[in-house]
Formats: sequence, C-alpha cells, structure tokens
Amino acid sequence: MFRKKRGKQALSESSKSWYDIARKNTFVFNSSLAVIVVLVFPILFTLIAYPDTFSLSWNQGRGGFLFAMVFIAVELIGTHHKISSKRIGIVICLSAITIGYFISLSFGLRDLIVSAAHLYNVQLVDSWEWMWDFIVMGLFVGSSLGVLFEKKWYKVAPAGAIYLIGSAVILSLDAFFPYDSLGPLQLIVPGYLEIDQAVIRFIDDHIMNLGLGIPAIAKGNLLILNGLHGPFALQVFWPSAGVHSMIIYTLVMLAFLFKMHIPVERKIIYFLIGTIGTATVNLIRIISLSIFALIITTNVHEWESFHSVAGEIMFLPWLGVYIVIIMYVEGKITRRFQTIATNSKTVSSSITSTADHLDNHIYDSNNSSRIHSKDDSIKNNKDEP
Repeated sequence: MFRKKRGKQALSESSKSWYDIARKNTFVFNSSLAVIVVLVFPILFTLIAYPDTFSLSWNQGRGGFLFAMVFIAVELIGTHHKISSKRIGIVICLSAITIGYFISLSFGLRDLIVSAAHLYNVQLVDSWEWMWDFIVMGLFVGSSLGVLFEKKWYKVAPAGAIYLIGSAVILSLDAFFPYDSLGPLQLIVPGYLEIDQAVIRFIDDHIMNLGLGIPAIAKGNLLILNGLHGPFALQVFWPSAGVHSMIIYTLVMLAFLFKMHIPVERKIIYFLIGTIGTATVNLIRIISLSIFALIITTNVHEWESFHSVAGEIMFLPWLGVYIVIIMYVEGKITRRFQTIATNSKTVSSSITSTADHLDNHIYDSNNSSRIHSKDDSIKNNKDEP
C-alpha cells in the first residue's frame, strides 16, 4: 500500500518537474518573440498606415525604419532572457505612445513641426521633418530595451537604437548644414571625385567605349560627364560622398565590437578593415552613379531614382556581410582554442596517468625487492648453525 503511494507521489513529482521545465522554456521562448513584436510594432504600424512614406533614400522618408527592424530582430531572435510580464506591459504602453505620435502627425502635429523650423534657422525643412520621426522611434527602442534588459541593454541589442539615433543625427546635420556648408565633412569630396575620374577614364581606355571625348572631368566638388547620351554634370556634397554611411558604420560597428569578448587588438583591426571597406563601397557607389549617367540615361528623374537607393542597397548589405564574416572568423578561432584546450587536457591527463602508473610500478618493485631480501635473510639465518 505504502509502495503504491510512494510510486504515485514520485510519478506526480516527476511529471510536475517536467511540466515546470516545459513551462519555463515556453515562457522564455514566447517572451523573446513578444519583445521583438512589441519593439517593431510601431514600425509595422507606420508601414501599414503610411506606406507611401517608406522609401530607401536616407533623407526622403522612413525607409531606415525597416533596416532598424532587421537589426532588432537579428539581435533578439533566439535569445533566452527571463522577462516579466510587467516589463512587457510597460513596453506596450511606450509602443502605444509612439504610435500616438505618428497618428497625431496627420492631425496638426506635422504642421507644428514644420512651422517651428524657421525658429531654429533650419535650411532643409524635409530633413528636419523626418529627423523627428527617427528621434521618436530611436528613443522608443532605446528606452524599451532599457526597461526590458535594464543596464545591460547595450550588450543585448543596441544596433537598432543606435542606427535610428545615428540617422536622426545625420538628418539634423543635413537640416542645419546642407550642401557644402559643413566644411570639414566636405573635404573628402574632391578626393573621391578624382578617383572616380581616374577609374572612368581607365574603363573608357581599356574596357569599353563610354562616348566621345573625355568621359569624366573632376574639379572640386563638380563632376562633368560626357557619355553615350550626352553631357551630364554633378555637384557632389558631403551626404552623397558617403559621410552618412561612414557615421552609421562607426556607430553600429562600435556597438557590435563592444559586445564581443575578444582582445582589443582584434577589435581595432576589424574596425579599421571595415572602415576601408565602407570607404570602398562609397567609392563604388559614386562610380556606379557616373556609369549610370554615361551608359544608361541622362534623364534627371531616372538618375535621381537610382541615386536615392544606391547608397542603401550597397552599404547595408556590405555591413551585414562584414558582421557575419567577423562572427564566422571569431567562431572558428573560439573552436580552435577549445580544441587546443581539450587536447592539452587529454595530454596532461594521459601524462598524469602514466606517471601514476610508473610510480605504482616502482613502488611495487621496491616492495617486492624488500620481500625477497627479507626471505633471503631468513634463509641465511636458518642455514647458520
């Protein structure tokens, strides 16, 4: 009777433990998905409610929200953090407030933002207007991560918030210092155009005919092209020279490298290689824009359509691929060190066991020699008269 009760009690405790484990794992899994959904819900709302405001151009809409959403999902998916329902509730409230901001834009708030531009001597009202969208979304994502993960939020998923705030900073620079008014950032433009001129002339001389006469002439921030469809002149300012992507790269890469537990020397090497890669991608973008005007069309509207998306479709894939490469390389290094550590432990344990075996063998030999010597001495004593 008692055995049956004990068996039932043990069975119930076992099933209860399995239930607790399953419930715990389910809670962690669902909370991870819930965090992603709650964080990106304002972006999804604006995408559904105002789809016309989403373009891939960095200063002509909310297309940057989509890239921030990708950063958030990539960093949080598959994570296992115990998050209480209370914290999720707070983030839901913040999400509702953020959505309220975007709804109120259509009910007079946008007009107030535009009318306030002249009070602060804003030069480009469009960049000023989009800047506030990125500020609000960046503050929402950053504050929500702070609520969910407290002081360690910047080690969990900082890329999305940093990308949004970085975009807001660049839009503010474009709003207050457009074109070539920001001298230090404009200094890199002539160098890019000189390289572009050299590459275009090399292509025209050795690869394919790009038109009659000299295909590219660079002078300061001016680039004069003469291709298959006639002349085309470009005046390049610092945002189009890749300063925008370099700032975004710096912020995102520093946040990514800060999370990694690797030596500082390797972090510096990765950052410098990525800086050179980002500058190269910017140069490829400028060359591709030149070739587009030389070969495809000199129509301003068609060229501008390509120009508005060329930066994002080149820079962001490069940044994602480079981060994946770093993770792959560091994974291989980690596995190699683990293999070396495992092999060293195996060798040391085998050496220890061999030494112990030798010690035991020597000990047994000594004992046997002592026993033989004692037997000999006993025999000798018996033989004596």
